[in-house]
Amino acid sequence: MLKVKDIMTRDIVIVRPETEIVEAARILMENHFNGVPVVDEAGKLVGILCQSDLIAQQKRFPMPSIFSFADGYIPLKSMKHLEEEIHKFAAAVVSDAMSSHPVTVTPETDIEEVAALMVDKKLHTLPVIDDEGNLEGIIGKKDVLQTLISPGKTK
Repeated sequence: MLKVKDIMTRDIVIVRPETEIVEAARILMENHFNGVPVVDEAGKLVGILCQSDLIAQQKRFPMPSIFSFADGYIPLKSMKHLEEEIHKFAAAVVSDAMSSHPVTVTPETDIEEVAALMVDKKLHTLPVIDDEGNLEGIIGKKDVLQTLISPGKTK
């Protein structure tokens, strides 16, 4: 059975929390990445920045829906959700737009589990970390799809 360690990308391109959004977008586009790990100065994974995080800046700002009841207004979305949307919409650096606490896998995770995570949680890129939380690699949908084309072939 194939494991993450058999097909993950070990030569990792990373960004830092203070990287400017424009630079991060350039890195994603030039390398044809769906996402890139965000690592702090100590080398620890602090988030992941995906194309969808950057695309969020281009969408029209969503105003919360409200309805009136007994002479009062009740928002249909929480204020926390609205604050998160505003923060991403106005992002200038990666830390403003990234997804903190990303879903991660280990080198020993089965590929079937990776595929389930990607489908069930609509993820394109998963950081691979060891038992101490150190970034070992990254696995994307392209890596998983490659196993269909050339099963048994590893990187």
